Amino acid sequence: MSLNSTPAAERLHIGFFGCRNAGKSSVLNAVTGQDIALVSEVAGTTTDPVSKTMELLPLGPVVMIDTPGIDDVGGLGEMRVARTRRVLNKTDCAVLIADITKGLNDSDRELIALFNEKQIPYVIAMNKCDLAPEAALPENAIAVSAVNGTNIYELKEKIAAAAKQEKNDKRLIGDLVNTGDLVVLVVPIDSAAPKGRLILPQQMTIRDLLESGAMAMVCRESELEETLRACGKKPAMVVTDSQAFAVVSKIVPDDITLTSFSILMARYKGFLDSAVQGASEIGKLRSGDRVLISEGCTHHRQCGDIGTEKLPRLLKAKTGAELELEFSSGTGFPEDLSKYKLIIHCGGCMLNEREMVYRSKCAADAGVPMTNYGTALSYLNGILKRTLAPFPELQRLVETRSTEVI
Repeated sequence: MSLNSTPAAERLHIGFFGCRNAGKSSVLNAVTGQDIALVSEVAGTTTDPVSKTMELLPLGPVVMIDTPGIDDVGGLGEMRVARTRRVLNKTDCAVLIADITKGLNDSDRELIALFNEKQIPYVIAMNKCDLAPEAALPENAIAVSAVNGTNIYELKEKIAAAAKQEKNDKRLIGDLVNTGDLVVLVVPIDSAAPKGRLILPQQMTIRDLLESGAMAMVCRESELEETLRACGKKPAMVVTDSQAFAVVSKIVPDDITLTSFSILMARYKGFLDSAVQGASEIGKLRSGDRVLISEGCTHHRQCGDIGTEKLPRLLKAKTGAELELEFSSGTGFPEDLSKYKLIIHCGGCMLNEREMVYRSKCAADAGVPMTNYGTALSYLNGILKRTLAPFPELQRLVETRSTEVI
């Protein structure tokens, strides 16, 4: 992935919802000007959510998502509906497609209630207006026709106006540095590193530093000492891959701020506060406690995998407990979290902010502490307070919760 390509997690997610045969796929194709979704007269043609990254003016980079009908029936239908509901957890703006010849039904109203409950801005597109040009419209609705293109441009403008409410102006690191600052980035290159490219948080950090007028110097942990000597000026900050904390923390002087890509990402995704609180619960784990280790993406597990090997080994060494570990990845985040004593989630770079906040809220509602890989690794290496130096209010939180992690 190039540095100028907007990753899916950083794009607005626009979901198209509605009942079977309301014309969701047809309207989506009309809005995008592409045949993204399969269209048929047969009810229930869309059987799984279909996503497409694209540029949509006047919004810019977006992810468009077509979903199965919310009124699907039968065993398979229930599974499709469940997947449609999961799409809501990552939807920044919703488009409800309804059949204007039939008006809003109970399923449509249920969707509107869900949009409001989840605080998702939405618009209603009453499709098939070519068949009922004089029909009355519900509030927040526009009459459209996917067949002849009536009001499709106006629908795009209406979507753009709603989606602007979700515009994310947060910075990953740019608000923590000044123009001209030097920041050293420690990027291990091992068997787990993707061949020929940097992982997304590293790319995003470099890009944000460049946009801030700061200078980024990148090295491996094996060259860190030499890099610090060769800098010529004191770095304002060192940012490391969390897996290298044990080595890097011994090399970087105490008067230089040290943190990790994963900790920065947790703040960027909106759940660093809860991640810090969750990390401080690790020391309370006892034998028999069940811990969920969850990743937002799916990838081939390799020797030395952080989630399935490194974290379990460090947890065992820290707690001395025989823990019951469970693992999830991708969209397979469990609905019932009540059985877990702790959740350790990845940084969420492949998930958008709305989904990460949703997962964090699900954990909070179940009374289960949730942390992330970087914050947990910081705690397990005994440097949690130090790695929170860019965030003094969270340092104070650590002090009030436990002296063990200082």
